[in-house]
Parts: sequence; structure tokens; C-alpha cells
Amino acid sequence: MASSIGFGVRFAMLAVIIVSLLGCSLGARKLAALVEQPQLSLQYHKGQLLSGPIFVNLVWYGTFTTAQRAIVTDFISSVAASTDKNSAAVLPQEPSVAAWWKTTEQYYAMSKSSTPMIFLGNQTLDEAYSLGKTLTSAHLQELAAKGGRRRAVNVVLTAEDVAVEGFCMSRCGTHGASPRSKGGRFAFIWVGNSASQCPGQCAWPFHQPAYGPQAAPLVAPNGDVGVDGMVITLSSLMAATFTNPFGNGFYQGPAEAPLEAASACPGIYGKNAYPGYAGDLLVDQATGASYNANGLGGRKYLLPALVDPSTASCSTLV
Repeated sequence: MASSIGFGVRFAMLAVIIVSLLGCSLGARKLAALVEQPQLSLQYHKGQLLSGPIFVNLVWYGTFTTAQRAIVTDFISSVAASTDKNSAAVLPQEPSVAAWWKTTEQYYAMSKSSTPMIFLGNQTLDEAYSLGKTLTSAHLQELAAKGGRRRAVNVVLTAEDVAVEGFCMSRCGTHGASPRSKGGRFAFIWVGNSASQCPGQCAWPFHQPAYGPQAAPLVAPNGDVGVDGMVITLSSLMAATFTNPFGNGFYQGPAEAPLEAASACPGIYGKNAYPGYAGDLLVDQATGASYNANGLGGRKYLLPALVDPSTASCSTLV
């Protein structure tokens, strides 16, 4: 069995929103924005981090359009370009995906580990739903094994018509690692497309939240509520995977339910964020879309705040 580190990346944000309803007047919500953030201390548990060249392999399970796949691959490429000093890619203007990823590299400096070079690896298309449309956690690990086994982070992305154990009820995605074997050990991530199943839980703030204050949803930067929501979850899990790949890296709290680099900052995307409000974000004047990071090829993304170890607080790009 794989050693799994599973958590509801986005459900922590919803819990905060629910708590806010206990005294939710407009005045109370305004005051909530002014509350000083508690200090966050992600402890290093002396485990191995991912280093050297790391290939992010994608397993597409179910039906995705070419445009949907491009949103995700361009995000991975934007992270990869920031880590490859030999890349010929022209990095976008700030705030950028590269600047967002730099926060994770601070953890490598603290652990005296060499920072990894990230590459977009192989892509596997399983459009025939080889394991059916209802998957268990064991199925996810089986699918992840279709990627590389050495120096790999294998990402399983399930289409919006695929039901996954725990999806929408307790999690929007998860990360973990395969058992040790002679063939090598890999880290893996699973993210589901929530567009038709639970956008109010896993695609917020591009959809009205299932609970809490019902502010108008934001316009998704790439025009796809489900896949732009997947990028938020994927980016959260990427940060967690590289700073806590095997369950003994950087985290706070119990190992069974750890607070990690992104999950410790639920629902925060820009300055002045509070429950039900993602923060002060940039707005594309042409499309009205909200974002906080520029990627390669003119892409725009909304990425979660990460715990900055130098300040012990949630750090945002804008």
C-alpha cells in the first residue's frame, strides 16, 4: 500500500467560512479582515525532500479537451521554467508563477537540501475510463503508477464525470508517495475536476461557496471554472509535495492531518483576505478575470498563499 498523505485542501477554507457565520454582520466581517494572522511554524521533521531533476508526469483520466489540458500543462511549464537556469523561456512579468514558487525554495535552504529542477514529463491519456467512473484511493495509486517511477511526481487528474472516494465530501485532491521498491519511489498527486459535482467546495472563488457568505463568484482567469479550480488545488498540492513528499518533511500539527505550506493558509489569495473574500486581486481589464500570477505564454492564474518560513505567516503575491 502506498503511504498516503490525504487532506481536504479546500475544505479547511470552508470550515473557516462556517465559523465566521457565528457572528456574521457586515461589521464583524470587516473586522475579521483586520485580525492579525497567527504565527505559523512548519517544523522540519528531518525527512528527505525531492531534489535533482524531477519530472512531473500527468495522467489524464477521462475526457479533457485540448484547451483544458493546456491550462494545466502551461502552469507546470511556468513552474518548471523558474527552476531551470538553462531554460530559454522568457519569464513573464511580476507577479509571476516563478515568484510564487520561490517560497517553496526557502524550505530547501532551511533543510540544507539542493533545490530541484522541475520538468514537464510524460502525459498519459486514459479517455476510455479503464477503471470505470467510480474510483477508490487504491485506484488513484494504480493510475499514478502509470507515470515515471524514478525522480517523478505523478499527477492524476480526473474528469468532471468521475466520482472519487472522498471527493467533495472531505477532499478536492490529495498527495502521497508509493512504497519503497527496487523500481524506485515516486510522489503522487490527485486532483479532481469539480465543475459538475461540487464547484461550491472545490472551485471557489470561481463559483459561489456551498456554505457561508454568498458573494458573487470571480471570473476564472482561463475561462474554465472547473479547470481553473483544479489549478488552485494542484498548486497547493505541488507546494505540499515538494516540501513534505514522504510525510516527514515540513508540516505543523499531527502527521495524520498536517498543516502544510498551502493548507495552513486556507482561502487566502491576496492581501486583506477574510472568510468569503479571496483578497485584493488583479483584474484583467479585457476579460474581467481575477488572478494573482502571470504564467508563460500570457497565461494568468490564481494561486494560494503559502507559509513564508522567514516571517511565519501567509505570503501572497499581491
